[in-house]
Amino acid sequence: MRIAEMLPADRADGSLWPLMRQAGVTDAVGTLPGDPRPQPGHEAPWDYLPMVRTKDLYERNGFDLGVIEWRPPFNLAKRGLPGRDEEIENVCTLLRNMGRLGIPVWCYEWMTDRNWVRTSTAIPARGGSTVTGFDRAVFEAGPPPPLGTISEERLWENLEYFLARVLPVAEEAGVRLAMHPDDPPISPLGGIGRIMSSVDGFRRLIEISDSPMNGITFCQGNFRLMTDDLPGTIRDLGDSGKIFFVHFRDVEGNLDSFVETWHDAGPTDMRACIDAYRGIGFDGLMRSDHVPTLHGEVGAQAGYGVLGRLYAVGYIRGLLEGTA
Repeated sequence: MRIAEMLPADRADGSLWPLMRQAGVTDAVGTLPGDPRPQPGHEAPWDYLPMVRTKDLYERNGFDLGVIEWRPPFNLAKRGLPGRDEEIENVCTLLRNMGRLGIPVWCYEWMTDRNWVRTSTAIPARGGSTVTGFDRAVFEAGPPPPLGTISEERLWENLEYFLARVLPVAEEAGVRLAMHPDDPPISPLGGIGRIMSSVDGFRRLIEISDSPMNGITFCQGNFRLMTDDLPGTIRDLGDSGKIFFVHFRDVEGNLDSFVETWHDAGPTDMRACIDAYRGIGFDGLMRSDHVPTLHGEVGAQAGYGVLGRLYAVGYIRGLLEGTA
């Protein structure tokens, strides 16, 4: 296991990158800069030369780019609407170029219309820090989905269509697809079905294709809301080598109401999780996620402040060295 950090490509000139280098982090989870909906005739972020420049940016700053956690627009593919084949081809271009550049893992998700959802980004936590949280009743009181509802089975059909086209490309490129859970893992949410919201859903994902490129981003905060036995679930889903990437975090509460926690203050036995990853032979990248915002971080993006990530890196390193 190696500690990585999410280092957005458009923040290389801030304090995050040098502080992570000083903390001993050399593995990056990266993004692709540029217009995600380029005009015809203009370069897209997933085209070869823009990706060459992006990888060079990370390497010049002392980081090995091991995961792309950024996606071309592909909501039409998720919904099965006209234009999905063009979106899927963009994903295939991304995967081919990742393969050419030796970037081995793509973290993606199947959350239709919206990504991760919180109803508060400033809940008081330890020592005056703040964390994010979710209240289902508050969220469900909001407006209906602009594109209408969609069923779980329709989402499964669209996912199978997507994987049938991208997994052969991923195999040829040598790039592993790591599915991230729905966040929060609730279905339906605001009238929209979600299918990566249960351990059984991830078992079904793995059963769709036996491709060695078909696997999981094990985001602990989401799986913590799906199961009371997180280490056991790591072993269950990871025994066959299907955990490709880890988001190391914790939450307190339940599906209807939860808050993020400091990495050392949640209900999960984090050391037992590390033991479980070691037990399945996981040797990929692990990054902190959804950290608290600390004193002095005015204007920091909720969940992605710099100081909370430095704390998390030290905590994870302590666990790794203490259980070696």
